[in-house]
Amino acid sequence: MSIDLKQLKYFLAVAEEKSFSRAAERLHISQPPLSQQIMKLETELGVRLFARTTRTFELTVAGKALMHEAADLLGKMRMTIDTIRQIDRGEVGRLRVGIVGSAMWGPIPSLLEQFQSKFPRVTWTIHELGPTVQYEALRSKQIDVGFWREPKLNDDDLRHDNLRQELCFRENVCVAVNEHHRLARQASIELTDIADEPMLTLALDKSAFPRYLVQCCVNAGFEPMIFQEANEPQTLLAMVGVGLGVTLVPETTSRIGWPGVVFLPIKTNPPSANLYISYTTLDDAPVVRAFLNILNPPAA
Repeated sequence: MSIDLKQLKYFLAVAEEKSFSRAAERLHISQPPLSQQIMKLETELGVRLFARTTRTFELTVAGKALMHEAADLLGKMRMTIDTIRQIDRGEVGRLRVGIVGSAMWGPIPSLLEQFQSKFPRVTWTIHELGPTVQYEALRSKQIDVGFWREPKLNDDDLRHDNLRQELCFRENVCVAVNEHHRLARQASIELTDIADEPMLTLALDKSAFPRYLVQCCVNAGFEPMIFQEANEPQTLLAMVGVGLGVTLVPETTSRIGWPGVVFLPIKTNPPSANLYISYTTLDDAPVVRAFLNILNPPAA
């Protein structure tokens, strides 16, 4: 048996119009090929679909049954095609986003809001992970995109693991000090002004970012005195708030009011806290492509 969707579409037009001529006009074809397709359909099914006389033109019982089934089938096919096209445009699917905690104090929430507004049928989840864990999660396809800060990864390493990393948001580092600190009233400071201060830092073995900041201090001419390490930036700020030391954080951190903490810009060569997005190059996932287009809209 060989029945195609075109035959069902032709049959449905004739059944709804109750006229071969009107159906042909609706389908923008001539009447003879339409009649041939209906006859072929009847032959394939082995049933009469229309009861024809010189004065009447009615569906048979089999024809009425096929009319219902054909309308349902073609409707489902249209929905399926529409869904497939939406998936290809990234409008339907799932997006798993890895982030470092401090990224949520910057532009990421606004980015997610834009994505939610434009693609409401995409479900997305946030996974707060360190850069090293994100890297492995990308390689094992446990997340679809990852956000972490400086330093940018080596291009050869990225290519080896079929990953790509792109700069998405530029930002500098600032110094967080206690509100009663000797530097707290300064409009801005030099990085060397904290050379003799107890330094609070994110865990040096969990991320390249705090190691990068330590190297920035060394490049500025001093070895920072690491007093305490913590896993979360809010833990560092809580310690700064009670006067246990100073810490280096992205400038967007200052958008949130932290009790007892003052944020000071760095005047000369401030370390970078640029935010990068990373994703796999092994497949061209439409949802990831749609998300990247929110970050960098294609040229008109």
